[in-house]
Amino acid sequence: MTVLDLFRIDGRVAVVTGASSGLGVAFAKALAEAGADVALGARREDRLADTRKLVEATGRRALAVRTDVTKPEDCQALVDAAMAEFGRVDILVNNAGVGTVVPATRETPEQFRSVIELNLNACYWMAQACAKVMQPGSSIINIASVLGLTSGALPQAAYSASKAGLIGLTRDLAQQWTGRKGIRVNAIAPGFFASEMTDQFEDDYIAQKILPRLYVQRLGNSEELAAALLFLASDAGGYVTGQTIPVEGGMLIGS
Repeated sequence: MTVLDLFRIDGRVAVVTGASSGLGVAFAKALAEAGADVALGARREDRLADTRKLVEATGRRALAVRTDVTKPEDCQALVDAAMAEFGRVDILVNNAGVGTVVPATRETPEQFRSVIELNLNACYWMAQACAKVMQPGSSIINIASVLGLTSGALPQAAYSASKAGLIGLTRDLAQQWTGRKGIRVNAIAPGFFASEMTDQFEDDYIAQKILPRLYVQRLGNSEELAAALLFLASDAGGYVTGQTIPVEGGMLIGS
């Protein structure tokens, strides 16, 4: 076996949430290219069908299930569908999430709760559902954010709190499940990547507030993030658990 062989995940099954757009599409495609069949969950069924076609174009099997991950019963239904179709679940990518920019003095309880529900609580429901059927050697990857570790100079209390909470959840689930169940739990903390979330920012925000903080003076591309994900999903990351890996172009160096 070569080092590159460690990154192969042939014969494994991955579940990816938020798979209808952006980074979720890139994650699903990368996992399929590395050999996995993929169960795709998201609320937008039409766009989910497009992701399914991308996975199938790699020669792997795909399953698309309309899923609202804020509902524990939907999370369980996605896992049940994956088990019925593929017979196993080896990898979970908790990618579904939302970004908001609301001043703290004006953010309503409903707005704050909705961000926490999707970005944090839903990851817990998905992890619970998957952990019940995962075998030793499985891997859970939570998509956190660099904003769980530093400030983005925008009013994002709910988003930052949810991602910081997800980093804490990652650490605790790892200590509960890695030794007892053989399930590794890690997180990736992306910096600024072109996505639906960054599309809502003003151009001068990226240019004036973010790029000057990056030692790699550009936004990241999805393939770079997918490569980090594949490391954690595969045997290449077999000795890593409970960790949060920043992929952020050096933004944290001066923070």
